[in-house]
Amino acid sequence: MKDIKHHLTNSLLMGYAAGTLPEAFNLVVATHISLCDECRAQLAEFEAVGGEVMMRTDAMAMSADALDIALAALTDSPEEVQIKAERAGIFPTPLANYVGGDVEAVRWRRVGGGVKQMILPTDGGATVRLLHIPAGASVPDHGHRGLELTLVLQGAFKDETDRFGTGDIEVANEELDHTPIAEDGLDCICLAATDAPLKFNSFLPRLAQPFVKI
Repeated sequence: MKDIKHHLTNSLLMGYAAGTLPEAFNLVVATHISLCDECRAQLAEFEAVGGEVMMRTDAMAMSADALDIALAALTDSPEEVQIKAERAGIFPTPLANYVGGDVEAVRWRRVGGGVKQMILPTDGGATVRLLHIPAGASVPDHGHRGLELTLVLQGAFKDETDRFGTGDIEVANEELDHTPIAEDGLDCICLAATDAPLKFNSFLPRLAQPFVKI
């Protein structure tokens, strides 16, 4: 996708290559990589470096169940991204495989203000959800207690930092307070992962937070 302006950080790409990210972040990274030539090429370089480091590392004794653990980790990981995703619908292949289809397979739940979400099942350490934000609608003003990755799959949103269109990913941390607003025209659909609850700055979102699990 040629128009992607906002990319993954090197630390996220290295974490993905090393297999140290939570499953929720792995899914967002894999989905972005399937769309982004630049990040896919950078990931290949990190994987090559990692392979070279392993080749130069002395052999170590392994536990008897090491092979079973490794195979289980491979089974639980999002589909490896080796080629560009075919986008028959809105969801790239890694996400479509995870959801079991495209947008029509999503079981949306309303969270207020016209915004809908579906939390995807993953292991601990972080959560990931699909968000549907009506065109022109906003997400309540909020900060972050940890890391938030937001990948745009349809439409676009703007916040205090920039505009994020289809394929762009916003990497937010404790330093960012923002109010994302979906652009007019096309409803915005995003894939968002967080490793800590958001910090909402108004009363009603804070009141609803335990129920919507954001």
